[in-house]
Amino acid sequence: MHIHYFQHVAFESPGYIRDWAEKNGCTESFTLFYGKYSLPDVHQIDWLVVMGGPMGVYDTGAYPWLEEEKKFILSCIAAGKTVIGICLGSQLIAAALGAAVYPNRQKEIGWFPIQLTAAGKSCYLFSHFPEIFTVLHWHGDTFDLPAGAVLLAESRACKNQAFIYGNKVLGLQFHFETTGSTLPLMIGHCRHELVKDKYVQDEEELKEGFFHIPAAHAWLNTLLNRLVGFNKV
Repeated sequence: MHIHYFQHVAFESPGYIRDWAEKNGCTESFTLFYGKYSLPDVHQIDWLVVMGGPMGVYDTGAYPWLEEEKKFILSCIAAGKTVIGICLGSQLIAAALGAAVYPNRQKEIGWFPIQLTAAGKSCYLFSHFPEIFTVLHWHGDTFDLPAGAVLLAESRACKNQAFIYGNKVLGLQFHFETTGSTLPLMIGHCRHELVKDKYVQDEEELKEGFFHIPAAHAWLNTLLNRLVGFNKV
């Protein structure tokens, strides 16, 4: 299986997803939009994983490649590829499917719980999850649920936390993939956003939440296995 990654900034990498890919014998390639980049042939990839970044879907003036990226995401969906979006990536999937993306009423940065919806609890991808679990958030934008998508999880600060479109397109507003080495990079580059608020933790609280990482990786491992069909349910 070949996985292609869309990475928007150097400090938001696929993290644990690459560990999983290596363990399962996948081949990998990248489009790095923060440098000289090229897009792959849609038919030469099996999965497209769209990572996060500090820019917004609507920042096309500063980042003109966003339009090209959305068109490619839509072409992957049309071709029946598995597409996973994380944070900005989930917003780009939503936008590619015609939904609006806009600033949320408040930022959500830190370790906060999300809750599965009724659909999430019955979805085969999330049936191994507890109903409420803590994840890492780092976003200021949100999106409308695309037509035909099913909402799987929500939080107090941001309703649309996870959705599935068909059986192969998954949007995650939160960060399961972050590791003990990648989260410090996010903190270092985006420290200016850590203005303490109801749903914004400070740097010390973010670091204290590192103990959540192993559980996040265990959940993500099973989720990816189920998505690819390694584990039958």
